[in-house]
Amino acid sequence: MPSVPQETGKLRATQSLVSHMGFVWAHPSLTVIEVAWRWLFGVPFLAVVWVQVQRILVEIPPASVGLDRLDWQNPWLSSVILADAVARYEPAVASELRWLLPAGVVGWAVVSGLGRMLVLARMQALEAAAGRPRMSVFWALPGLIGLQGLWMVVLIGCLWLWYRGVGWASATHITIGAQPDLVGYLCWLIFLSLGIFILWALVSWTLTVAPLLLFLEGDLRPGAAFRALARGFSLGSELSGKLLEVNLVLAIVKIMLIVLDMVFSAAPLPFADEFGPDALHVVYVLVFVGFLIGNDFFHVVRLRSFSALWRHYRGARS
Repeated sequence: MPSVPQETGKLRATQSLVSHMGFVWAHPSLTVIEVAWRWLFGVPFLAVVWVQVQRILVEIPPASVGLDRLDWQNPWLSSVILADAVARYEPAVASELRWLLPAGVVGWAVVSGLGRMLVLARMQALEAAAGRPRMSVFWALPGLIGLQGLWMVVLIGCLWLWYRGVGWASATHITIGAQPDLVGYLCWLIFLSLGIFILWALVSWTLTVAPLLLFLEGDLRPGAAFRALARGFSLGSELSGKLLEVNLVLAIVKIMLIVLDMVFSAAPLPFADEFGPDALHVVYVLVFVGFLIGNDFFHVVRLRSFSALWRHYRGARS
């Protein structure tokens, strides 16, 4: 394992976020790399998904399943129509997902593993200019790809559990020939959504930290990715608390970004007659792209903060 400088002293995780934001802002190449690898995967994948969705809609037009008869003032009728539409579309969607999901997982694993390695390598190169020693990074690429793929598999598994749970609630509370039990259905929907979200939050935490541990600890032995994954469960209460603190603050920042984008999207509405619908569409696209770039910026800030926290507490744990 390479020698890593160990920082000492009391550390306030949230206060240090400001300096990490300043570091990432002063080095835009980090955000550029993060945006590039995410869009390199996201744009082609979404284009393929769009083509498949259009093909399904041609085979099964929305009017043929009653979606043109939705009446939001009559939730009971609309719920039955939506349940029937989901049942009609489900076989066609499932048929496409059989090849689209594996291809997407493999593509995400490769692109995100490479992208994450490039971001960390660039960050390390910038820190080397300040006197921090550099480590070789390319050895970690296979492990990063595997861990990123595992993250996506677990995410898809949680989404599948949520979908099956909501399907069960719909089948037992919204039935044809009887008045839908919307109250019972919504109760189960809230309960299942919160439960799956908590499960994902608990599991994804380790899957998010593991690639960073693999990179920072420099374990060159076989099975290093599995050991990094296991170490994610035993970081110690002090380090884990600081990491959770940063994660919580950045989650709040993401909510603030969403609210800010909603404000920017609604601001031109009073002038819709003067601007026209095309101008509003351009505004919506710009706001959405701005949100994505801002979100990627704070992803890099989180990486930088996690790295600093690991260096700070590694000496005490060793």
